[in-house]
Amino acid sequence: MHETISILTILNILKKRFLLIFSFGILIGGITAAINFYVLPAIYQSETQILVNQKNSNDEKYEWSQIETDLQLIHTYNVIIKSPAILNKVIDDLELKVSNSALSEQILVSNEDKSKVVNITVQDQDAKKSAAIANKVAEVFKEEIPTIMSVDNITILSNATVPQTPVKPNKVINIGLAIVMGLILGAGIAFLFEIFDTTIKFEKDIENITNIPIIGIVSSIEFDSKNRGSKKTSKVGG
Repeated sequence: MHETISILTILNILKKRFLLIFSFGILIGGITAAINFYVLPAIYQSETQILVNQKNSNDEKYEWSQIETDLQLIHTYNVIIKSPAILNKVIDDLELKVSNSALSEQILVSNEDKSKVVNITVQDQDAKKSAAIANKVAEVFKEEIPTIMSVDNITILSNATVPQTPVKPNKVINIGLAIVMGLILGAGIAFLFEIFDTTIKFEKDIENITNIPIIGIVSSIEFDSKNRGSKKTSKVGG
């Protein structure tokens, strides 16, 4: 027989198992807080920007053609920036103890649609190193691109500065989400306890098990030491 659970029943279960649910929220939140504060390393992020310039020309048609060419080249530049040809020189100049593939994973190259400004973002556990790498990548790219593609149309717009606060992990969000997940997990376990709890608590439970309606209540008397009785009731089915 399919049974529906009313909102009132759900609220009663949540109220009854509140301590269990609350404990799961605190437990999961506490574990997440410990991991965020004592296990996960702080990650800092620095960013520099470069501009892909068009060549100066008095010919308007040539100028617009050059702009289109520069926009098309940006996608190629994005790949070249993270290539071994650039990163190996960055590693040598900064004396980094990392492979070019590992360094590539620390770098994000992006630009807005139809924009000639390219953003070079670097993440590292060391704030100063993140800024140094970002600036060095832009510098080496500007120096090497004339040799690689026989063009000289790169300008560094802004240098990366040393970040003061880490971007990861976001402790507040992580802990908040963990507490919510803990509460949800606790609520799920609370409902499982109710589902597998077969003890009889209410008259309705007897009706559901026996399919026999409650037709009356029999009162019982229990005497105390002074022979003063107090009435109790028991339920019978018909």
